[in-house]
Amino acid sequence: MMRRIDLRGAEAPVDYRSAVPRADFDVEAALHVVKPICDDVRDRGVAAIAEYAARFDGVEQTEVAVPADAIAAALERLDPDVRAGLEESIARLRTTCEAEREQDVTTEVAPGARVTHRLVPVDRVGLYVPGGVAPLVSSVVMNVVPAQVAGVPSIALSSSPQKEHDGLPHPTILAACALLGIDEVYAVGGAQAIAMFAYGAGPCRRVDLVTGPGNIYTVSAKRLLKGIVGIDSEAGPTEIAILADDTADAAYVAADLISQAEHDPLAASVLVTDAEQLVTAVEAELETQVAATKHVERVRTALTGKQSAIVLVDGVEQGLDVVNAYAAEHLEIHTRDATAVAAKVRNAGAVFVGPHAPVSLGDYCAGSNHVLPTAGCACHSSGLSVRSFLKAVHVVDYTQAALEQVADHVIALAEAEDLPGHAAAVRVRR
Repeated sequence: MMRRIDLRGAEAPVDYRSAVPRADFDVEAALHVVKPICDDVRDRGVAAIAEYAARFDGVEQTEVAVPADAIAAALERLDPDVRAGLEESIARLRTTCEAEREQDVTTEVAPGARVTHRLVPVDRVGLYVPGGVAPLVSSVVMNVVPAQVAGVPSIALSSSPQKEHDGLPHPTILAACALLGIDEVYAVGGAQAIAMFAYGAGPCRRVDLVTGPGNIYTVSAKRLLKGIVGIDSEAGPTEIAILADDTADAAYVAADLISQAEHDPLAASVLVTDAEQLVTAVEAELETQVAATKHVERVRTALTGKQSAIVLVDGVEQGLDVVNAYAAEHLEIHTRDATAVAAKVRNAGAVFVGPHAPVSLGDYCAGSNHVLPTAGCACHSSGLSVRSFLKAVHVVDYTQAALEQVADHVIALAEAEDLPGHAAAVRVRR
């Protein structure tokens, strides 16, 4: 089912990042599609959004704001087991977010010379939650909780209108908003939602930052509007890499490859291993487990796509080189001494250690965030966190004596750059 890539015996240096290809996800090519939509929302506001809701979602809209009673009713109707799962997910993520909330730091660089590194929450954020292929209720939690812990005073959330739910977002998404105390919710999806947040439209005031995953058109709109509004990342199709040796359980490995393939036909599932007997066992498990899964066509398309593969290596050390180069959104370690192997991982959105930490755990209840960098961006970027919603401001506080101590240096450097006005701004204070 999955193709094989054999890197055994490869002579260094090897470009492992190119050796494991990814799905075609051309954000730039989609710009010509989303630009007219974003411009239209900027110019005509809710009227434009309503036309796109009719065209793309099959929904007739006159209002985009979700009524408060609809949000409350969704929570009342929520399945008790789902509610319990959401409450546990919220509690665990809030615990880790509160632990990572940094404090302001004041440094006295010299007597009377203080610089404070002050962390200030973004004033207003727009959180986007996909509702197309699957209603990602967990993304409500992953976006809202770190924003709340960061202290963001104004939070708006948007998700696609659903024809089968009277033009409102999926009720489970609304219920999660109610649990989290989010009462500003909009039934707007895709590029038009990003434009609504960036420019403001109808009852939705413009925001300073947009976060959350989405399809290629949502991502393309984020790229287009970056600069007008801040964005978290340009997340592409989801991906999992599993580094495994002969101690790995083939049933676990197969199930975890399938779990990511279930998201999207473009999802990437990659197994990196030095154990041919494991490959044989995983292939047999995939045949059985894929046939039994609900979204069999979606899963099979993803697993047989060029973005998915079984990569054979000479050993765990070479496997580490491969996964560090690939920089997966999710990386599982199924090896001997998995904790020590995981400590050698430099590039991954999140690392899941050992047989009892599947990516599904991180998607919902690990206490980690599942909004993570994709497409190799984990080599330079991080997942969504409290820090994503904070700005750092340096506050400089010098006495006259402290300025005098360094004045000659400032003057010399200013004159070296041929900026005499900078030097004069110090001399005038003498």
